[in-house]
Amino acid sequence: MLTGGGGHICGELARGLSRAGASVWVLDVRLEKADAVAATIRDAGGEALALAMDVSERSDWDEALATITARSGRIDILVNGAGINAPTPPLDVAIEDWRRIFAVNVEGTFLGCQVVGAHMLAHGGGSIINISSASADPPLSKAFAYSASKAGVRNLTQNLAREWATRGVRVNALRPGFFPTAWSREHFITEARERAILGHTPMARYGAPTELVGCVIWLASDAASFVTGAEIAVDGGFSAMTI
Repeated sequence: MLTGGGGHICGELARGLSRAGASVWVLDVRLEKADAVAATIRDAGGEALALAMDVSERSDWDEALATITARSGRIDILVNGAGINAPTPPLDVAIEDWRRIFAVNVEGTFLGCQVVGAHMLAHGGGSIINISSASADPPLSKAFAYSASKAGVRNLTQNLAREWATRGVRVNALRPGFFPTAWSREHFITEARERAILGHTPMARYGAPTELVGCVIWLASDAASFVTGAEIAVDGGFSAMTI
């Protein structure tokens, strides 16, 4: 199951997991987006269903767990991909925006880990993959609240990995570099910023969502059976760059 599954990155992750043989549940607050992704999976011969949910609501998680387990049985993989951003500078961030970003990015990830993690622990295994960010450490300019929230996701991932390491549930994080969406191109990436981003990326280009799929399949599979608490960067070398 994937949250934010109707989005630019997680939609592709859903299709990739399906191609690897997974039965996929696509969860998104925008049901029409989730439905569209699930339809592309079914059209390609895979198994996928869509479900509307707000990751910041515990009741939505409980209902999703009940619905999915009643229909599909055990959940083996959770990708916590729902996330929101805002380009507001620190002195201008409204507390409502700050709280909403943390509610989705941090609390939503925690609730997924808590609810689905309990299910996985009861069944003796599972893989949770949280979505971190190149902005988690060090923080990225123009992404003040988002950067702080993704640092929280990174810490949460390590905490839960330590707690559950002997109980069969692995918790890791995917750390994407720059995979621009239409929203980020409109609100976040100016021409000058694009030059800065690509100049700091050794591969000198943006990533394509398909380039994240292999890492997620690996983290979800037994090939990564000794991997927990890790944050795996897929960023074209961005995190290795200084001057």
